[in-house]
Amino acid sequence: MRYRTLGRTGLQVSEVSLGTEYLIGKPQEHIVEVIHAALDAGINYFDLFCAEPDFRDAMGAAFAGRRENVTLAAHLGAAITEEGQYLKTRSLKLCETFFEDFLTRYATDYADVLILHNCDRQNDFDALFRENGPLGLALRLKAEGKTRFIGFSGHTVETALQAVESGYIDVLMFPVNLAGNAVPGKKELLKTCQARGVGMVAMKPLGGGKLLQGPRSVRMAHYQMGGEAQQIKKNVPITPVQCLHYTLAQVGVCAAIPGCASVEELRGVLAYEGATDAERDFSDVIADFAQYVPGECVYCNHCLPCPAHIEIGQTLRLFDMAQQDFTPAIRAAYDAMPTHAPDCTACGACEKRCPFGVPTVARIAEAAAFFRQDSQD
Repeated sequence: MRYRTLGRTGLQVSEVSLGTEYLIGKPQEHIVEVIHAALDAGINYFDLFCAEPDFRDAMGAAFAGRRENVTLAAHLGAAITEEGQYLKTRSLKLCETFFEDFLTRYATDYADVLILHNCDRQNDFDALFRENGPLGLALRLKAEGKTRFIGFSGHTVETALQAVESGYIDVLMFPVNLAGNAVPGKKELLKTCQARGVGMVAMKPLGGGKLLQGPRSVRMAHYQMGGEAQQIKKNVPITPVQCLHYTLAQVGVCAAIPGCASVEELRGVLAYEGATDAERDFSDVIADFAQYVPGECVYCNHCLPCPAHIEIGQTLRLFDMAQQDFTPAIRAAYDAMPTHAPDCTACGACEKRCPFGVPTVARIAEAAAFFRQDSQD
């Protein structure tokens, strides 16, 4: 398992992490088996919005004795009704009641990340971020040591961007997947997260499972894409490995949290860690259903092999990241590559292979000039 820094939190989180929604209603022994398999594989970030008492008790049992090794993300605003059904709430009393219940059932004194839950509309955002609203409650809980960091979850670029730019949140949870690649404003949102040090946790990397269905036409809901609902025509099969590689290749993404209902499904996503470049290649998939902006690099490496042995996708990804916030970590990652942008011979082989019309030679030249200038400053 590889780990990434979760923005300004400084937390080291597994790049493949776990959403737990699909474990709701499963027997405790089943839940414990899946969580233990994830822990044993090196997964250490878990999203835990569910408020069902039986589920929380089972998860508490699964993490017993291992709390210090995991990052637990609780949600402020997720509750259940008296009939046991899910409820999104902005009631401060209910928010605090169910958060305290989280601490009790997980046998912990704090949540690592407390996420302001599921906000997509402007009026809801305004209510959520009032000083005497849930944001104010989250800030108080942080001051009391009951959470280390504050996050935000949503499915629309507009509200997510406002949350990131507010300065209050440390972590953003947002859909990032192949189907939503061309959603207007998505790339700018990811770059803003990276620039502001907001840890980006990508939900729905498998599109709620719809991307894994056989060749067919599927309707992707807005919450599965982070934009307007669309009908996507898939002509080729898509694997979990391809989905995860796309998500984890995007600027600013720190972790992907697929949902897994069983150990078998978990193994399917964990296969990413040992997959070959060919198994990870998603370029044919994204080109197949035209979810891309012509001329924009998606870091798929379909342009390889490079005669000069340049890692083109990684070079351009680091270059794009550096435009927002040129950190020492980016410099070190660039320097660590065996070949660099100035090694480009401008042969054009990459552009002939690129399915997306990227002017790769010119972009590599820009990267070379940028990193060379920085080294001279």
